[in-house]
Amino acid sequence: MNILEAILNAQGGASAREAGKTVGLSPEQVGSALSALVPALTARLHANATQPGGLEALLGALRGGGHSRYIDDTAVLGQTETMTAGNAILGHILGSKDASRAVAGQAAAQTGLSADVLKKLLPIAATLVMGSLARHQASS
Repeated sequence: MNILEAILNAQGGASAREAGKTVGLSPEQVGSALSALVPALTARLHANATQPGGLEALLGALRGGGHSRYIDDTAVLGQTETMTAGNAILGHILGSKDASRAVAGQAAAQTGLSADVLKKLLPIAATLVMGSLARHQASS
């Protein structure tokens, strides 16, 4: 499963477009931003899942977190609750705000986009990653 492609193609691309619109990015810019952020997030998810108890924790979150709504309903992406959930997901995946800033900084260096904008997109990207994984897990 390619999570980035699943996110970019979800709802005919509407999820990615809405994520970009929320932080002021064009469709091309959000594609570039997600292409930098999603692999960083999935790499950390993978690293966490290989730790003792990590896979069970991830599967439990996917089953009980209602994350598929972030892929299925683009209207929720700009809501405060989504940002709060995304920041909580980032806390679990990355562990600290410093790590989140580092991911945004690395993505900024890759894309030429502002690190500040990428910091705003990061929680939304995290919800989209979890939403994509939840949708895939439910269909398996």
